[in-house]
Amino acid sequence: MLDGKSDIPTRLWIAPPNKMDQQVLTQEGYYGILGRTGARMEPPGCSLCMGNQAQIRKGSTAISTSTCNFPNRLGLDTRVYLGSAAVRALMGKIPTVEEYMAQVNVVNGEAADIYRYMNFDQIKEFADVAETVKV
Repeated sequence: MLDGKSDIPTRLWIAPPNKMDQQVLTQEGYYGILGRTGARMEPPGCSLCMGNQAQIRKGSTAISTSTCNFPNRLGLDTRVYLGSAAVRALMGKIPTVEEYMAQVNVVNGEAADIYRYMNFDQIKEFADVAETVKV
């Protein structure tokens, strides 16, 4: 959704959930796409969604893909809503259901490729590395 966009009307912060996802996003060129949008890339992990690593401006409204959307989660007097940060970043506002679905349909056309990482244990490169881990 963000490919070719360079002047989005909002601040976009990206924090991959883990180093494996960061590696894949980098290898597949998504970090470059995100960088060209002006996105701020954070280290992998959960501290951004907890408001520990960084916080948004006081009184701001945010869209987050994290599962915690209670008030003040990302900073003082902040309101956090769950949803697609990419759609929000493109539109500069919280989308209506229709606006959201129009953008998400772009992603749905590539769902098989995008969501393959949900089964990372079935991806050869990751399975090979897992076999080398001694417990």
